[in-house]
Amino acid sequence: SSQNITIPGFRKGKAPRAIIEKMYGKEVFYEDAINEVIPDAYTSAVADEKRVIVSRPEFDVVSIDDTGVVLSATYFTKPEVEISDYLGIAVERPVSHATDEEVEEELKRVQTRNSRMIEVSDRPAQKDDLVTIDFEGFVDGVPFEGGKAEGHQLKLGSGQFIPGFEDQVCGHSVGDEFEVNVTFPEDYHAKELAGKEAVFKCKLHAIQFTELPELDDDFAVDVSDFNTLDEYKADVRKKLEERYENSADNALEGKLIDGMLENFNAEVPECMIDDEVENIVRERDYQLRSQGLDLATYLKYMNASLDDMRAQLRPMGERQVKTRLALEKIALLEKLEATADDIEAEYKKLADQYSMEIEKVKEALSADNLTTDIVLRKAIDFVKAHAAITEKTADEAEAEEKKPAK
Repeated sequence: SSQNITIPGFRKGKAPRAIIEKMYGKEVFYEDAINEVIPDAYTSAVADEKRVIVSRPEFDVVSIDDTGVVLSATYFTKPEVEISDYLGIAVERPVSHATDEEVEEELKRVQTRNSRMIEVSDRPAQKDDLVTIDFEGFVDGVPFEGGKAEGHQLKLGSGQFIPGFEDQVCGHSVGDEFEVNVTFPEDYHAKELAGKEAVFKCKLHAIQFTELPELDDDFAVDVSDFNTLDEYKADVRKKLEERYENSADNALEGKLIDGMLENFNAEVPECMIDDEVENIVRERDYQLRSQGLDLATYLKYMNASLDDMRAQLRPMGERQVKTRLALEKIALLEKLEATADDIEAEYKKLADQYSMEIEKVKEALSADNLTTDIVLRKAIDFVKAHAAITEKTADEAEAEEKKPAK
């Protein structure tokens, strides 16, 4: 840039063009001139391009002189796609049903979430109590590092301390001072203590136990929108079934995509995969931030670099690009389109999902943003509707795997 050229006798950037040209030659202005004309020239050149451009252009100067400049631009376009035999793909759909045990486990989890801690003063400590203790450990009468704590909370029966310790706390009451005699395991991580006998001097300050609410109609009213435990149980079972159904549908969809890609052919530009990988990385970063983390901290924790992450995600990125191209081609072949009703239904779904007014969603997202996703969804639904699907339970699948090979 002439603004950055210094000529003796002139302030920086103030020398006349004629003097600059005499000292440096006209070529000194070519770079600025090229940068000035490139955007409009490129836009004009690709105006009639029928294919979809999927990369940034790389420019090269063919010739340049006083009469003008000839540039070449190299870019990648969306590839031509061939796909066949996408009707009648044979797949198995794994089917599972919620068991009574799973319903009870879910109720137990909700019970635990709604429990409360009760202070105990009228009985000794017992298994499953949470006790608060001071302790100091001695080996051969000498205290050892890491063997002392005050106000430590310990769930009796959790196995948090070495074998024998928690059993000997059981039976003691609040205010008791007592000794616990244990032997460190032979494979204890601190080698200097492995296999040694130890004495812990302890004092018990508090005992608490977890009080679970009764599983009855009142419980159902407190934790749900139902009036009876039976109704709540039925809803728990229904939600577990829905989870299994969604899982089965996702597995089925993955298998349909596998079948589709077996008969997919296209020369996919690397830049499309690169861009998809960057999209996945951005999504991961967004997910991490929503959990109070960030990508840099996550990578440090995983002892990995951003390039390691990109390499790991590349197969996923390639599969997603190929899947999208395959579905776009199927939509084209089968004339699948997003209707006005489809778009309106999608707006309503998003409005319900994010608890927003539908007009606000329309302001934030144009119909064009939704059209592609709707068409791709229609394409995979079309493939699914025409697939040869066999439903198979987990037991049947396991029995199938155990059959001896013929």
